[in-house]
Amino acid sequence: MKRKRYTGVGKRKTSIARVYLEENASGSITINHRSLEEYFKRPTSRMMVEQALVLTQTLGKVSLNINVLGGGLSGQAGAIRHGITRALLGLNPELRSVLKSAGLVTRDARIKERKKYGLASARARYQYSKR
Repeated sequence: MKRKRYTGVGKRKTSIARVYLEENASGSITINHRSLEEYFKRPTSRMMVEQALVLTQTLGKVSLNINVLGGGLSGQAGAIRHGITRALLGLNPELRSVLKSAGLVTRDARIKERKKYGLASARARYQYSKR
């Protein structure tokens, strides 16, 4: 019997995560061909990745294969969480209310503001010199 596969793309800051979810599988989480514990050393990042699975009680019931690129580890964890949420909605649309109340469905739109011309950075001006 062929397993059903669901996909979800998550984004956060400059990170993009492609999540492939398989139901009735071993329950493993693979990120860029490495295990979750090997890829994310910090427990807070691991908790962030597993948050949607814990809320929907699907941790260990679905297998995840994740490709993530760009940004730092914190942004990547957020992108993975967003991608897992979208894949879970493909698996079962009834989970939307649980995920929405936890604030996982909405993409965090905060990105770095671009540098403006004539300024030192996005908003900081060069130091004023009277003489």
